[in-house]
Amino acid sequence: MANDNMIHIYGATENNLKNLSLAIPKKKITVFTGVSGSGKSSLCLDTIAAESRRELNETFPSFVQQYLPKYGRPQVERIENLPVTIVIDQKKPAGNSRSTVGTYTDIYSLLRLLFSRVGEPFIGYSDSFSFNHPAGKCERCDGIGMVTELDIHKLVDFDKCLNDEDVIHFPTFTTGAWRWKRYAYSGLFDLNKKIRDYSEEELNLFLYSPQIRLKNPPSNWPKSAKFEGMFPRMYRSIITTKEGKRQQKVLDKMVSTFVCPDCGGTRVNEKVRSCRINGKNIAEVVDMPIPEAISFVEGITDPLASDIRRELLKRLRALVEIGLGYLSLSRGTSTLSGGEAQRIKIAKYINSALTDMVYVLDEPSVGLHPKDIDRLKKSLYRLRDHGNTILIVEHHREIIAMADHVVDMGPAAGRHGGQIMFEGSYPDLLACDTITGRMLRLDTFWKDSVRKPTGFFPIRNASLHNLKHVDVDLPLGVLTVIAGVAGSGKSSLMEHFMNVCDQEIISIQQKDIGINLRSTPATYLDISDAIRNLFAKANRVSNQLFSFNSKGACPACGGKGIIVSEMAFMENIETVCELCGGSRYNKEVLQYQYRGKNIAEVMEMTVNEAAEFFADQPFLPALVSMQKVGLGYLHLNQSMTTLSGGELQRVKLASELKRKGSIFIIDEPTSGLHLDDIRKLLVLFDEMTDAGNTLFLVEHSLTVMKHADYVIELGPGGGTMGGALLYAGEPKGILDCPDSVTRAYL
Repeated sequence: MANDNMIHIYGATENNLKNLSLAIPKKKITVFTGVSGSGKSSLCLDTIAAESRRELNETFPSFVQQYLPKYGRPQVERIENLPVTIVIDQKKPAGNSRSTVGTYTDIYSLLRLLFSRVGEPFIGYSDSFSFNHPAGKCERCDGIGMVTELDIHKLVDFDKCLNDEDVIHFPTFTTGAWRWKRYAYSGLFDLNKKIRDYSEEELNLFLYSPQIRLKNPPSNWPKSAKFEGMFPRMYRSIITTKEGKRQQKVLDKMVSTFVCPDCGGTRVNEKVRSCRINGKNIAEVVDMPIPEAISFVEGITDPLASDIRRELLKRLRALVEIGLGYLSLSRGTSTLSGGEAQRIKIAKYINSALTDMVYVLDEPSVGLHPKDIDRLKKSLYRLRDHGNTILIVEHHREIIAMADHVVDMGPAAGRHGGQIMFEGSYPDLLACDTITGRMLRLDTFWKDSVRKPTGFFPIRNASLHNLKHVDVDLPLGVLTVIAGVAGSGKSSLMEHFMNVCDQEIISIQQKDIGINLRSTPATYLDISDAIRNLFAKANRVSNQLFSFNSKGACPACGGKGIIVSEMAFMENIETVCELCGGSRYNKEVLQYQYRGKNIAEVMEMTVNEAAEFFADQPFLPALVSMQKVGLGYLHLNQSMTTLSGGELQRVKLASELKRKGSIFIIDEPTSGLHLDDIRKLLVLFDEMTDAGNTLFLVEHSLTVMKHADYVIELGPGGGTMGGALLYAGEPKGILDCPDSVTRAYL
């Protein structure tokens, strides 16, 4: 029987893992290190966490299981002594306009209860204070806090009649289109009469009519259709839908969005705002920075509120302890960074009564200044000391140093990874000869000489979000780091710069780059067609044969490579397609070869292997650009949905490397990168700068700061405590700046 204080994993082969077996100590902090793509996430998330969640799901009746998220059976022989596992990742809560920090943490529910119990005057029970409930929401903005107004004269040309070309300026309403027919074929209007000549009744019908069934419509009117005026139709089917997002550029010309004048952006109606505790209403409390909200709750002495007060303080203090005190409860969750979303989740679990759990954290240091990392460490120690096992996938020196146990994966990425290179304590890791050990021993040095700016872009009186009327000259032609604690205004300064600069700015964020299950590095780099053409030419057949989305698809699995068997109430079973062995192609296609390889073998190559194989092809630069951003380990046919935010960001960067004389803003490019990969990325940034580009990196890495030509630091705190300029100049000058928060760590 396995030792009770260990989690034992035997024969893990998920993704690139090479038949791993290891023991992880329980109730300790274990950090998994290694270069990007070495198998850390495959072990922690895709094996340990997936198996725990799957086993947990199986404890529910099969009827309940069909409603739970599905986790496939990971490729592992067995796992022993596995507690219930919770993944604290950086996925943001669904970007819903009704979700705020307050609703996501359940603090808003407690505040609603508090105000319904002790608020004066009494206006109703807890639901009455909800901006998602008819009793509490502002009527004008429907509880969203923002109003979208359509300028009808920019949408409809009133000097034209319905028969004229381009009378309605929106793609799906053009003359002859199906939406245009809903007006032209209604029989309600004279098609040759200018819209401004309509009678009051006709204009009301055309613009404002709710959905109605027509009494005696003309014969060409669709039987099931209802008539609806322009305003309600635009709001219902365009402005608030995916179609509106797709046509954003067109919409922006005719729609203005602004803070709701009726509720002042508070989302709640006047009745809710009239109920107060110690002079404050619920909208004013959720707008306070969290430390102020704590003072407000501490000042409530009514005995009816004692239980709620205690629970509220516990949750609010947890947010401050983890370094999110600069947020307000009214902040929309869609505006949070991945790191902020992850830290909110940690704060949620710190107060949990559950113990002997496994918490898996994926790079919790992302987006954190060294000062914030101290707070994060305290929170993680608290989770551990409550009797839990903490598994962390991480590259940050400070987080690795706090480990009770370290597992270093490698030696390289992709198929060259998936092995355990080292297991033991942090001091032993420092002494060992793995890439991680060597990089941790290396001291970072200041650059000998910095580039001189070719000019400056003046920013004056910037006050976007929390910026406090900032005046700063942004250097051009050099590598600049924008530094400061989380929430200090770094991204706001860059957003302001983008709003006021005439030149095109290439902004490379970690947000999705428009990916789906069928998009791969080959499709994103636009080289799939070129590869298919080579096969077609060599074999004198149609290039469509070499696409698994077209004629080349395996007939059994339709080009998916797997067969999904639906098991009614039970979990779906995914099996590798027997006919094509998971290659996605049909047998006929696999007989054709190019330089001794079939299409499936070529698409299975990594970028590094493909760069060697296609060394004489015109699309080689696209592959080289992927190598330069450190993504040579990705397979050409790998689904983009398997990539992390940092990897997606670097794919996007790779597609922009040809540019010269451009301005780049890159958001935390080192997130998710091993120290060795950071070194390679700095070489690339130097090449880009030397090619005449201007680079602004929003970054916390001290290694990158020391390598920069210029540093701009904002702060001193986050939220309302930030937004001031602390320093601007050459990196070394920060050491003589008494206001700098970063100075102490450099």
